[in-house]
Amino acid sequence: MASHVGQRSMVMLFGASIATAGAVALAAPAGAAPTAGCPSPGAGTVATSADGSSCSATAAPGGAAAAYGTDGTATANAGASGLALAIASGGGTATSTAQSLLGPAAIAMGPGASVDATAIDPGLSIAVAMSGAKVTTDSANQFSCSGGVAFAGDLLTLRGCISTQ
Repeated sequence: MASHVGQRSMVMLFGASIATAGAVALAAPAGAAPTAGCPSPGAGTVATSADGSSCSATAAPGGAAAAYGTDGTATANAGASGLALAIASGGGTATSTAQSLLGPAAIAMGPGASVDATAIDPGLSIAVAMSGAKVTTDSANQFSCSGGVAFAGDLLTLRGCISTQ
């Protein structure tokens, strides 16, 4: 029972972290580029772009993907039973790819920030890169953070990386 309570707490913390990061990333100052929103809560593809903001989201049946770009490019792809979230702002590029029973979130904020979060094994992960930083997560549950302030982690395996350059 205790492990289920701990897992629920981690899932709730993960959800709160995503919501907070999303609110910060999407809170654009007056006169900033518009936000491109691409929610795909089920099977389908959504794509849009305007004034330097672009996004695309593709979900297979039973999956859900959402991508949001504010002066950035965000791409989310979810397979069946996968949840993918990508948020990019201020010149960042974020890509999130999920397969069955996964929930990766990719957040890139600032010029040159880049996140490529790919996941295949079951898990919940988050990857965040600030200006000039690069984060990569792959299907082998390997994490790489470099080039600036960045972090990534998987809440089920407790693996990740951090960069403070």
